[in-house]
Amino acid sequence: MTVYFIGAGPGAADLITVRGARTLASCQVCLYAGSLVPRELLAECPPDARLVDTAQLDIDQITAELLTAHEAGHDVARLHSGDPSVFSAVNEQMRRLDEARVPYEVVPGVPAFAAAAAALKRELTVPTVGQTVILTRIAHRATAMPKGEDLATLGRSGALIVLHLAARYVDRVVEELLPHYGADCPAAVVAMASRPDEIVLRGTLDDIAGQVKAAGVIRTAVIMVGRTLGAEQFRDSHLYSPARERHVC
Repeated sequence: MTVYFIGAGPGAADLITVRGARTLASCQVCLYAGSLVPRELLAECPPDARLVDTAQLDIDQITAELLTAHEAGHDVARLHSGDPSVFSAVNEQMRRLDEARVPYEVVPGVPAFAAAAAALKRELTVPTVGQTVILTRIAHRATAMPKGEDLATLGRSGALIVLHLAARYVDRVVEELLPHYGADCPAAVVAMASRPDEIVLRGTLDDIAGQVKAAGVIRTAVIMVGRTLGAEQFRDSHLYSPARERHVC
């Protein structure tokens, strides 16, 4: 059997990839995070598939489910929200599967920050304004951040910062970024990106915290801070410039 770590996308059921949907339809067992993965996606599973909600399971219980399926010869779809490459906790699962010599593959998905950018109708990289995007979070009760990855340090770059798992602590985010970006720096928060109950907040570092609190946003949100969010006057990209030489081999 094979365990397939599948990116379920940011929320909308139709944002799973074609490969992800086809893989899901071929697996006899599906483990999914019920608090994050849309239940509509489970309709892609075979009618007789074993469905396991992992929202209340710890890593050992999840591993036990994977090993049980392996022993029974069943392929497993392990559905993760967004894309497995960031903030998905797949590493510890892969490590345990490696130890047990259970094969696995990864099927990428649409990440939450990409869905948030789509909701904002913004390209996150803009010529001459900003070409760097930092994906990060802040430490609270979860795992501590490595040395040098605190917001005060990352903010010195001036790059667009995308924060996951931080809406509850928006005041702290603003406080740590203000010295580097300024009160007038564009900021946005997108909650439940791509879902019917999506919330899109646009503002600056000066007012975004108040908007977040007024909207009651505390989870399933992405915070973005950076000048590219408000860029209007900028040079066209060289990629499609009429001046670019297009006949060079």
